[in-house]
Amino acid sequence: MNKYELLYIIDSSVGDEAREALIAKFVKFVADNGGKAEEPQKLGLKKLAYPINYKQEGYYCLMNFESEASVPNKLTALMKITDGVVRTMIEKR
Repeated sequence: MNKYELLYIIDSSVGDEAREALIAKFVKFVADNGGKAEEPQKLGLKKLAYPINYKQEGYYCLMNFESEASVPNKLTALMKITDGVVRTMIEKR
């Protein structure tokens, strides 16, 4: 099992309940694929360095997890098709 760090930005227009559901969805995805995720750090609403889709702010979330090597690619694919996710980055620790 490898250790990874996932940083993603959720659209600022997403409501609180929907945001929590997205965060839980990604933690559950890692667990369902044989990994284990730590409690995500909710970094909050921050100004973006540059506008993305005409948005100036985004909700940042950081999650550390352990999984097999194939899970980060699957997770990235899931995040790309999920509405509300603006940007994502996974790095091996």
